[in-house]
Parts: sequence; structure tokens; C-alpha cells
Amino acid sequence: MRNKQLLTILTLAVAAIFAGCDSKTVYSHYEHTPQEGWERIDTLFFEVPPVKVAGIYQEEIGIRTDIGFPFQSLALNVEQDVLPQGEHYQTIKNCVLYDETGKERGSGISRFQTVFYLTDVKLNEGDSMRICITHNMRREMMSGVSDIGIILTRK
Repeated sequence: MRNKQLLTILTLAVAAIFAGCDSKTVYSHYEHTPQEGWERIDTLFFEVPPVKVAGIYQEEIGIRTDIGFPFQSLALNVEQDVLPQGEHYQTIKNCVLYDETGKERGSGISRFQTVFYLTDVKLNEGDSMRICITHNMRREMMSGVSDIGIILTRK
């Protein structure tokens, strides 16, 4: 009886591990912003390693904030280079973090995580990316932003 229970628990644990794996996500990485505040000149760099499969990839930006973030949205400058193609993309992404009533759109209690669609990009086998992100707010120093991330998923 005890061996049967142990086997059942072990089987469920292994199943949970495999269910949690997403084989389509090829890159997911967050960079911390400075604790004292994220200055406009502070650039966050992301080095996406060469992809193994050619195709269309969806890019998302993850933002982690705390209750000290003073605005409804965060505007980000996103510059991307696809290597070795040499293609360069630049965009400003406005990420609305709170609705009109002040309710956060992300998940969390005192810290919130929200993910935003950025773009779809076509990559060839062996292509890599370099992504640079800065904030594009009127304030030089942004408080309340703890991390910015890039998630790349094969479609």
C-alpha cells in the first residue's frame, strides 16, 4: 500500500515537471533595474543566443513593478539587431500597467508582473538578437520598476 502511494506521488511529480516545460519558449530573461531608480540613460541589454529552428518568433516584454511606480503606464524604447542579417528595428512601446480605476493589470500582491506583446520577427536558423531597452518617460529617474524582461517564443 505504501509503495503504491509513493509511486503515485512520484508519477504526479514527474508529470508536473513535464507539464511545466514549454518547448516553444526559446529565450526568457529579466534584467534588474538599479535599486535607487532607473535613469533614462541606463540601458538594459539582452543577448538572445542563435536559434536552432528557422521560423516566426513572438517577442514579449515583461515588466515587474512595485507599489512605488507612480504612473499608469511605462513607455519603453526598444532597439533590436538581428545578427548576422544586420536588420535593425526600433520602436517605442507604451505598456499600460494600471487601468483607469488604478487596478493593476498584472499579477501579484505588492509586486506586479505584466507581460506585453512586442512584435513577431522572422529568424533564420543560427540568427541571434541583441536587444537594448531604455525608458522613454519625461522623468529622468523612474522609481518602482524592478525588472524588465524579454520572452521569445516560436510560433
